[in-house]
Amino acid sequence: MMPVEKAGVMHGARQILSSEKLLDAKALNAWYGAAQILFDVDLDVRRGEVVALMGRNGAGKSTTLKTIMGLIPKRLGVLSFMGKDISSFQPHDIAARGLGFVPEDRRIFTDLSVMENLDVGRQPPRHWPDGSVAPLWSPERLFKLFPNLGEMPDRPGGRMSGGEQQMLTVARTLMGNPYLVLLDEPSEGVAPVIVEQMAQMILELKADGVSILLSEQNMHFAELVSDRAYVLEKGQIRFEGSMEELAANQAVRQAYLSV
Repeated sequence: MMPVEKAGVMHGARQILSSEKLLDAKALNAWYGAAQILFDVDLDVRRGEVVALMGRNGAGKSTTLKTIMGLIPKRLGVLSFMGKDISSFQPHDIAARGLGFVPEDRRIFTDLSVMENLDVGRQPPRHWPDGSVAPLWSPERLFKLFPNLGEMPDRPGGRMSGGEQQMLTVARTLMGNPYLVLLDEPSEGVAPVIVEQMAQMILELKADGVSILLSEQNMHFAELVSDRAYVLEKGQIRFEGSMEELAANQAVRQAYLSV
């Protein structure tokens, strides 16, 4: 196994807001059938930060998110979320604890309206361990975050553009009032104007205290929104450090991110 390149800690405009780990993954391994996809992946996400999980197509980014969410049947490793071991939890139990997942393929209900899709994701309000109120989402608040959705509350999901569907699946996840969101390739296959809106959305979520683990290939997009980065190649972590350090490390970017 190749060594992981670890960059030093940097402080500045993207300083991490808290040392409190919401998600801590140790030695994640995952298989599709007999094929092993992840090899001893270690990563963590702290309260109030955006972490980019980067790599080329097939590097294992989506598999990592699905493994964390309990969607890969054959998996090993230790997963802690909000101080609780969730390694053996089923996906619905993980979601109920406040870990949201936005899949790359969106999976909205095409026959349901925007409002009905949002209602499907609704969960009760949450509180942080110290008793303070966690971010609380309503359709009215989400329509301010996604004005496009506010203009079409009764439109069926199947009659929306790809970018609008992407917004809807994020909004539906936020209706679960998550502490942390696993966001899979939000900039993939959508118009540049939607990419800009997605970047602004991530920054607003972070400002509201929502943490995000972001699977992404687009370096520019990741730089706009992320505090730290992990780089995956063939199911292994090859780099971890701040986003600024990744942007400055041409050797890592050329070896693991260029096409």
